[in-house]
Amino acid sequence: MLQVKLIVTGDDFGYCPRRNQGIVDCFLAGAVSNVSLLVNGSAAADAAKLARRYNIPIGLHANLSEGSPVCEVLKTNSSLLNQDGFFHGKMGFRTALSKGLLNMSEVKQELKAQVELFHELTGHLPPHMDGHQHIHVLPEVRHVFAEVLEEYGIKYTRVPIEPGLHNCDWIPPSLMDFYLGVEEDSFNTVDVFTRHGISVPSSGYRWPDIYIGLSTMGKNMSVSNIWNAIDTAIVEFTSKASLPAYPTPQSRTVTIELMVHPGYPSVPPVGGCGDGPDDFSQSWERLHELQTLIKPELQSHYKTRNIQLCSFKDL
Repeated sequence: MLQVKLIVTGDDFGYCPRRNQGIVDCFLAGAVSNVSLLVNGSAAADAAKLARRYNIPIGLHANLSEGSPVCEVLKTNSSLLNQDGFFHGKMGFRTALSKGLLNMSEVKQELKAQVELFHELTGHLPPHMDGHQHIHVLPEVRHVFAEVLEEYGIKYTRVPIEPGLHNCDWIPPSLMDFYLGVEEDSFNTVDVFTRHGISVPSSGYRWPDIYIGLSTMGKNMSVSNIWNAIDTAIVEFTSKASLPAYPTPQSRTVTIELMVHPGYPSVPPVGGCGDGPDDFSQSWERLHELQTLIKPELQSHYKTRNIQLCSFKDL
């Protein structure tokens, strides 16, 4: 039987105390096996302490789109900031980038400052580093992001290309357009990451064979959607008709990352990354993800299908 190693990554660790508690509860229930830390989150220090207390595998969720920078010299008069003194936002960042308004040297400064702060908070460099709101696969940014991974020797990252995404008719058109943009950016990122030595066959692939998380996010998460996403991805991968981001199978072990966002809803004004919690963090969808992930039938499915939960450091 094919062995599947599944990394269930709880994103946005450090966003607020209620998010932290929800992610920890999922980890203790065996539903999350890995977390990504927002070092500019209002509860980042608390999150790092919780990771140490419960031995939770933790990496860096690099953030250039929400809240405030951690690099002191960029907190004023920076191309990364809007007129209110915060990052431009998920779509605002993309708009500013498309207009050539972002200084890539400042992007690198901030990414390096976030790696350094992660090290300060946790006592070690991140084993993996991805991008909040998928900023790390955007044009120009992807090159700088790859340089930072290479400079710090960060071994793993995320390439958000999800098999079967085009067939997910429950995703609203506006959201699907965003997801397809993420997919296109990710395709164009593969060669960049490979050129920077992030994918080196002799030392193991630097991102999992399969990524899942767009089709199962928020209200779209259900036990059946997770099952179907995993099954669809495995069939596509093992049929050797997989997308360019995936290597040809070398063994009977397949690695998958499932991106999740569980937590208890944020209660303003507590939370966020410097400018308060956003709407998604305050919504019922976070709790819905938490409740879905800890359902016994999901855990049972993993065991039946020979799916082993693990973290990036276990690969």
